[in-house]
Amino acid sequence: MTESLLLEIGLEELPAKYVRSSAKQLGERVAKFLDDAKLGHGEVEVFATPRRLAVRVQDIQDKQEDKVEVFKGPSLAIAKKDGEWTKAAEGFVRGKGLTVDDIYVEEVSGVEYIHVKKEFIGQEAKAVLANLASVITDMKFPVTMRWSNHSFEYLRPIHWIIALFGGEVLSDVKVLNVVADRKTKGHRFLGQEVDITSPETYEAELKEQFVIVNQDERKAMVREQIEAMAAKNNWVIPIDEDLLEEVSSILEYPTVFVGDFDEKYLEVPTPVLVTSMKEHQRYFVVFNQEGELLPHFISARNGDSHAIENVIKGNQKVLTARLEDGLFFYQEDQKVPMADSIQKLQTLNFHAKIGSMTEKMDRVKALVEQLADTLALGEDVKRTAMRAAEVYKFDLVTNMVGEFPELQGIMGEIYALEQGETKEVAAAIREHYMPTSADGELPQTTAGALLAVADKIDSFLSFMSVGLVPTGSNDPYALRRQVMGVVQIMDNNNWNISLSELFNELLVANYSAFMTKPEAEVMTSVDTFLRDRISQKLQSVTKRHDVIEAVLGSGNRVVAQLMALATVLDEKHDNKDFKATVEGLNRVVNISMKDATREDLTASLTATIDESLFQTDSEKALFAAINNLNITDNNKTLTEKYQELEAMVPSITNFFNENMVMVDDKAIKSNRITMLRRLAVFITSIADFNLLVVK
Repeated sequence: MTESLLLEIGLEELPAKYVRSSAKQLGERVAKFLDDAKLGHGEVEVFATPRRLAVRVQDIQDKQEDKVEVFKGPSLAIAKKDGEWTKAAEGFVRGKGLTVDDIYVEEVSGVEYIHVKKEFIGQEAKAVLANLASVITDMKFPVTMRWSNHSFEYLRPIHWIIALFGGEVLSDVKVLNVVADRKTKGHRFLGQEVDITSPETYEAELKEQFVIVNQDERKAMVREQIEAMAAKNNWVIPIDEDLLEEVSSILEYPTVFVGDFDEKYLEVPTPVLVTSMKEHQRYFVVFNQEGELLPHFISARNGDSHAIENVIKGNQKVLTARLEDGLFFYQEDQKVPMADSIQKLQTLNFHAKIGSMTEKMDRVKALVEQLADTLALGEDVKRTAMRAAEVYKFDLVTNMVGEFPELQGIMGEIYALEQGETKEVAAAIREHYMPTSADGELPQTTAGALLAVADKIDSFLSFMSVGLVPTGSNDPYALRRQVMGVVQIMDNNNWNISLSELFNELLVANYSAFMTKPEAEVMTSVDTFLRDRISQKLQSVTKRHDVIEAVLGSGNRVVAQLMALATVLDEKHDNKDFKATVEGLNRVVNISMKDATREDLTASLTATIDESLFQTDSEKALFAAINNLNITDNNKTLTEKYQELEAMVPSITNFFNENMVMVDDKAIKSNRITMLRRLAVFITSIADFNLLVVK
């Protein structure tokens, strides 16, 4: 026989961002509680509103299964001496709640051990579920609070608890002074207190009290009502999924409505209006079929449509005040020349330990020029990016960005165009913040990508130089995101530049004055941080940890090349010939590099190899193949180099089949080692193939 379980925690209003995740955690903890208690069960459903977290579990067994467990004790030689049970045997059985009379002997791997069997009688489900309070109290939250005179902390104060097993209240469930009951609360204004009859009637009985406990159902209600309004009025209403999630998390009974604002505010740039409505008021914005913003907004109230006209008026009043501010800031900003704003940046600190925003912009401009030349991006791109670098932070001192920080860059583009900058310069100003998240949009223009990379590199190296290194989850300056942005942009544009070499060069040239630790220590910290970000990026093309470690093991930090090589190695990994390739390359490296110093390897590139000492055709063939590699050619990609190595594998195999390296003749031995070291330098510049796991 089975019954259903309902557990509901009634709380003060929850922060929207924690509603769904907290309900999910509750469901997982209840399921684990049942599994640990060996209580079989069916489906686990979670429910959540701003005022409650709940879980319903179907088909819970009415009692635990009876079981017999076998316990193995010490060996018979230890457990019994002179025909008597020893203290070891007595202690063993006593610990199991049994006596020596329960002992029996079984042989395990040729040795006799004492054993006992213990029967466990399963508890009634109600007795097990009486301990459900631990599920509630063990939950973890990012933020907590205390209330009344309790030292206990929770996401929000607990006001009621429902704990039903079938139709019966589990009254032993208690947290602080809150004892489980069947009573819950309906909608704060439209509903009443209600007794839940059983877990099966939970949703229906609360719906009668204007509470939709299923968050996905509330989301669907909002979506359907918005889509109906759009169809009725021939509007386009983009449904932002994050906003929809937030709205559904703050309402228990959503009713969508449309409000209006004065057309004069359409003078304000669209991003300002959208931000005011979407970010600050949680409104959905309305466009016509041509993509033009209309003077309407969509919102949802927590309740039915009764007296909704008053709700609309209230929302319109609040929005008007915010739009009035936006209009004022926009008009005031238009009176200030860009040059004046740039001048103000001299007094705006980038960071107290690093300097002003003007000083940062100077460093970024120099880096833009250096990168443009190194990457041969052309004079037009260089000119555009350098001009953008001269002005790109000016909007930080505008009224609009002061009020709406999330519009930095966006307002920079708008104001730059209004003050005569080219659309290419203006676009670069906006794009330099990209990407703003791990999967965010990347710059679409080359100048924007160049400025974004330079700005992020400067921020990263500046903070690392002064010792502000992210630790654990603490990353106040978003350096992980900044460096990942550099990695993504480098890969997206296929820019052939080693980030580690660039970073080390810049650290010495531009950041040594900031350093609070020895230069070598800072460089190591920077490369480790960079390596971790590239490793994360490589996971998008291979799930093989050994492939990632192998390509990173070369020390190469040209992102696009690493991505391409990882893709190739991942694809070839299961090919039947791949094992022979890797083993051949590793044999070259392991034999030639044993006890070798860096100087030995470098010397092998210019050392004379005496062809007169060659004794076999395979030796001559391998030497010819090595000479064809052009080892010092830096224009080849890692993938091209690897393909050359693959073609050499037959020559390598033949060489080792026909020749011994460690021969008695020292001249021949040295000649062969030098030749192999020259090849090993090439191999290890591509990847550390010893790290690959091949079968």
